[in-house]
Amino acid sequence: MISISQKCQYALRAVFELGKRQHEGPTKIGDIAAVQAIPPRFLELILAELKQAGIVESRRGPQGGYILAVPPSELTANRVISLVDGPIQPVKCVAVGGADCPLRGKCSFEQMWKNAGEAIAEVFDSTTFQDLIDREPAPLAEQSASYCI
Repeated sequence: MISISQKCQYALRAVFELGKRQHEGPTKIGDIAAVQAIPPRFLELILAELKQAGIVESRRGPQGGYILAVPPSELTANRVISLVDGPIQPVKCVAVGGADCPLRGKCSFEQMWKNAGEAIAEVFDSTTFQDLIDREPAPLAEQSASYCI
């Protein structure tokens, strides 16, 4: 099964963090890395790739860092996933440039796999980073305590 890579999960978390901080100005790599548990060196490479794709921008100087170049309400998870990992399919044989299968074109499962891939893409395509930000659970310190005796 083709799954989302660790690199892609880091990219999604980095974009998520930048989306949460969109009104705070540039965010330093170290801050993103610490909050989202991403190795800083790897995050540098990921952010460079996202910058080249026009998803993030960088600012230099003491107050520098990274910001989203696209509003979180307009940026889908699928855009980041497709950039980093390419299209996601449940099995290799239906992926773009997929495995050479001796049953290609006459497989009873082929359409089911394609439908599953389309359903996955629809979920990723219909989920914006603003949706994810809005669904973020409250930090433990902000949750109200409930005591029962």
